[in-house]
Amino acid sequence: MPRLAFYDFDGTLSSGNIVQRYAFFVRKLPSRTRALWKGGKLLLSVPAMLALDFYSRRLFNQIFYREYGGMRRDWLLALDQELFERVVQPSIYPGSKALVEADRDAGFRTVLVTGELDVALAPIVRYFGFDAVVSNSLVWDDGVATGEVAPPLLAEGEKVEAVKRLAREHGAELAACKAYSDSFSDSPMLESVGSPVAVHPDRRLERLARDRGWPVLNLHRGASQGDHHGRSH
Repeated sequence: MPRLAFYDFDGTLSSGNIVQRYAFFVRKLPSRTRALWKGGKLLLSVPAMLALDFYSRRLFNQIFYREYGGMRRDWLLALDQELFERVVQPSIYPGSKALVEADRDAGFRTVLVTGELDVALAPIVRYFGFDAVVSNSLVWDDGVATGEVAPPLLAEGEKVEAVKRLAREHGAELAACKAYSDSFSDSPMLESVGSPVAVHPDRRLERLARDRGWPVLNLHRGASQGDHHGRSH
């Protein structure tokens, strides 16, 4: 029977985040004036965005991705490889690729499940060799981002629906599947599979992992380190 392994990206396989990748695009804007304005706006919004992310990942994504409004799809896609080389690859944890490869060698089909936008993901998918990707997509009007996210916005509970949908499509039983995440906001996804794994968990996920007896991984050191006592360091 097919088995799937689902991976969150930010904080799980990488220390990066959607804000850093958006900042890269801002720095590359053709208009220097617009780049400075959007960059300054981003810096001023960071404290509020952090608070919003803690409150609701879904609402954070919905509001944050409005900042892409006015950017062209072809321009964003033309920068994806440079984004990967300059921002994403240096942020990937040393043990991440080996973890994905080990699951693949064990017979799992590997699936990236991330709230990031699809325009930033192609080089990441190639690097890890993911078999499938579930992500967010912007709404485009004649190739220009409207600032809206195409439904369903992938966050929190929608990740569970995506995991269930892919399992059905591949004829896989969720009890035979794995999922990895660093965030308590992904606990519904972790609880939906038979083998949940916390990776560098935040405090709330660390407590949950300890209570449920889930393994905890640390990918900082080049090889995954299992820890069944709820500590990642």
